Amino acid sequence: MITGDIVGELVCPAGTPASLRTAVDAGADSIYCGFQNATNARNFPGLNFTPKELAGAVDYAHERGANVLLALNSYPPAGKFDLWREAADLGNELDVDAFIVADMAVARYISEKHPERRIHLSVQAAAASPDAINYYVREFGVKRVVLPRILTIPEIHDIKSEISAEIETFIFGNHGLMVEGRCSLTNYATGLSTNMDGVCSPAHLVEYVKDADENMSTRLGGYTIDRFGPQENAGYPTICKGRYCNEVQPDGYYAFEEPISLNLSKLLPDLMEAGVTAFKIEGRQRSRAYVRKVVSAFRAAVDDIRAGREPQLADLVALTEGQKQTEGAYKTKKWR
Repeated sequence: MITGDIVGELVCPAGTPASLRTAVDAGADSIYCGFQNATNARNFPGLNFTPKELAGAVDYAHERGANVLLALNSYPPAGKFDLWREAADLGNELDVDAFIVADMAVARYISEKHPERRIHLSVQAAAASPDAINYYVREFGVKRVVLPRILTIPEIHDIKSEISAEIETFIFGNHGLMVEGRCSLTNYATGLSTNMDGVCSPAHLVEYVKDADENMSTRLGGYTIDRFGPQENAGYPTICKGRYCNEVQPDGYYAFEEPISLNLSKLLPDLMEAGVTAFKIEGRQRSRAYVRKVVSAFRAAVDDIRAGREPQLADLVALTEGQKQTEGAYKTKKWR
């Protein structure tokens, strides 16, 4: 059961039941996942688990003292809200510990129908001010807010002093500087909205194609979004991290954002002192190996800090995008 009493809760991703078990065994306090479908017959616009799989995952986590957070943070299109109601009702029936939401109507429904369940405000709601956060707390009983990755630690400290909700911040993974999950690029290429269909770069629309010279092209929805030489590691297939050619730069360049990952391991003590309750690792679409190594590293670091020891920080650069990492805006607004 989540209490919010412990500063330094480790919140980790699970893209599959096997990843959830891996995260729990590696020391995660809470694991976030999504529905694949809300019932056996009706598709829900998210990722990951069938109802049967989620039931088993909740049992596995609870038996080991971990929490399961169900992400219902995509936005219901007009006329389809009943799917979100079904998903919320089923999540409640399966005894998830909290719902992660972005849409106000979803928050309202859960707060009225299942008031005993915690509501966590998704980063996709983009609530980055005390006034915005306090509105969600007052109107929907939100217990925790996941802050956008645009705030410095002093700004987080100031926000915490003006709100009653717990704060969760990202500490590792996608830097996510587009408008937090509201990217239109995937929608353009695939016809599926990241924000409304709940997935970035749907796996069934990703292709890897080698040419005669062993160059690897990454394609999404029929569009080539990057090409890697024989000695390069193929990057995560997202449009915003792809390289493109034009008349001025025919050899390819990062038109939107260079691939780089957030890694706040060195800032953990400062974040804890600022009042951050939970640290979020990004990566529901990542491998079990990624989950195991990253969760284990941050589990050890958080435990060291809690015990008053100097944290031993593992080298995670091999798991970052482009093998590059940054502390982003958390350290300074001038990070770019």
